Amino acid sequence: MSQSLSKVYVHITFSTKNRVALIDSNIKTSLFEYLGGICKGIECNPIKIGGHRDHVHILCLLSRKIPQMKLLEELKKKSSKWVKTKGKEYSDFYWQNGYGIFSVNPTEIDLVVKYINNQEEHHKKVAFQDEFRAFLKKYKVEYDEKFVWD
Repeated sequence: MSQSLSKVYVHITFSTKNRVALIDSNIKTSLFEYLGGICKGIECNPIKIGGHRDHVHILCLLSRKIPQMKLLEELKKKSSKWVKTKGKEYSDFYWQNGYGIFSVNPTEIDLVVKYINNQEEHHKKVAFQDEFRAFLKKYKVEYDEKFVWD
């Protein structure tokens, strides 16, 4: 084959350090837009970005030119620096060290978009830790609880 073709959708999630609720109404929309801009800048087309007070969800099309780890490094490093410029109340803003990145079947894109859109309502009933454990279970990811939460 003379042409390299790829279409890999990924659902990424990561939280603020120690799950501190720093993603408030003052920065939420701008943060999601900023994360989308980072994705675009490295050719990882964002489809939906959302989250709640202590974490984000990013659904994007993974570029065939960039490894997953580089995508996450760029997202977290650049956005953390950006948030800190938004006021002294964000001077202690950090993302957790780890992350989750999961493949998404193209037929389920609409379901993931709906899920991300429904974060506010979802987290009235489910904490981020329980949500993340459910992802790990769904994707059959083996993990040690003591290393997941920093």
